[in-house]
Amino acid sequence: MKIKIILLFLLIISFDSYSQCSMCRAVIESQEGQEMAEGINDGIKYLAIIPYILVAFVGWRIYRVLKSN
Repeated sequence: MKIKIILLFLLIISFDSYSQCSMCRAVIESQEGQEMAEGINDGIKYLAIIPYILVAFVGWRIYRVLKSN
């Protein structure tokens, strides 16, 4: 019961967070830092795609195991 209350509390309470430090934000927002901005965006895409690949691989392995039985 305590876990449910804590989870509910954490879902209700939200905090503002910033994804970049002030230096990174300044480079990305400036016109001169386009190459840096593209590199940061590529890094974000790389970090976002990995969990999907892992979930797909695990799902495929489960499918193969269940299909062979």
